[in-house]
Amino acid sequence: MEPTEVNAALDAAVGPVMTAFEEFKKTNDARLAEIEKKGSADVLVVEKLGKIEGTLSQYEGINQRLTLAEQQTKAAKEAAERVEVALGRLPADARARKGTEEAKSFANAWARAVVHAHTLGIVNLGEDERKALADVAAEAKALGITPDTAAGFLAPTEYVREIIKGVTEISPARSIVRVRSTAAKSIQIPKRTGQFAAQWVADQGTRSETTGLTYGLEELPAHEMYALIDISNQMLEDSAFDMEAEIRGEATEQFAVAEGAAVVSGSGVGKPEGWMTNASVLSTVSGTAATVADADGQANGLITLFHALKTAYARNAIWTLNRTTLGSVRKLKDGDKNYVWMPGLAQGIPNSILGAPYVEMPDMPSEGADLFPIAFGDFRRAYTMVDRISMEMLRDPYTQATSGNIRFIFRRRTGGQVVLPEAIRKLKCST
Repeated sequence: MEPTEVNAALDAAVGPVMTAFEEFKKTNDARLAEIEKKGSADVLVVEKLGKIEGTLSQYEGINQRLTLAEQQTKAAKEAAERVEVALGRLPADARARKGTEEAKSFANAWARAVVHAHTLGIVNLGEDERKALADVAAEAKALGITPDTAAGFLAPTEYVREIIKGVTEISPARSIVRVRSTAAKSIQIPKRTGQFAAQWVADQGTRSETTGLTYGLEELPAHEMYALIDISNQMLEDSAFDMEAEIRGEATEQFAVAEGAAVVSGSGVGKPEGWMTNASVLSTVSGTAATVADADGQANGLITLFHALKTAYARNAIWTLNRTTLGSVRKLKDGDKNYVWMPGLAQGIPNSILGAPYVEMPDMPSEGADLFPIAFGDFRRAYTMVDRISMEMLRDPYTQATSGNIRFIFRRRTGGQVVLPEAIRKLKCST
């Protein structure tokens, strides 16, 4: 899509998003007022709020909006092509009549014949009407798809060379952390582990050594993941698809899925360590046992978490959470009754939570007792990934030769771990 089209789409999204957000605030305020007054919200208000949230979700990413428009254009084109194909399959005499007065006359005669045959009976039809019905019946009989011996063998189905695939959710962790490449089995990064403290001294006072400055090494090994697929020789030879390219694409996608899940919550044993499982990453409680809101239904836990992070990290910090949790955060307010989620398209910046951008991570946990549904931090400083082998494919025609199969082995070596825990902080659903 051209830049001008992107700008046009962005301009078109601004109005609906801002309008929907204003309506969202009014409706959610009404919901909260009813809960405070009656103890529960009106069903119609909740339903309306859900519809507005759906509108906001449509503009959650401008790329999604533009992709949808592109797919709609493709669908319209395909529909037009199907109409052309259908017209091309009309009987020869019908094609000759198409677009002429004769075609109109034939259509009118057939339409009248259908109605009169139902109301008056076929024997009472005029000659032109009986002929129209007979012509259509003859065409239907000649081109009938059942039984096969009549014409079914001459009317084959159409095979579409396109595989229908559901969306595979991937946590885009690689895009927010630091990534390094290496030609070794691991990398070592020096790390300061202790600091000395400067001391005050009087004029001509005795100065003693200020101890405490220490260093260590962070070692990041390159772990290995693999995929093994056996495909028959005949499948590779006869398939309507390039099966080798197909499984290569599938392997790439599944490696990304496994990588994203490990960077978020990996154990660090034989796989990358996740920032959610690192014991040194501190947390802040939400204020309630199972949600991101506090006891008053406000965002005080989020606000506390935001300010618990050091200023140097907060400048470049982002939120990570899944889509379900984002829906809950969108309803939260601060102590001054201002919503913590704000749209940013009108200013040409990303949507934000408390002024900081966020990234949807499907592998982040949802709200629940003692769970950590949100993390906030400068992930580029806090987490480092190491790439040893991006992806390697081995085509093995020998191991399974007696079974008529070819074995494809895909492997990748990558690692990662938290190197600066203080740059990240988690929100825990707890009191």
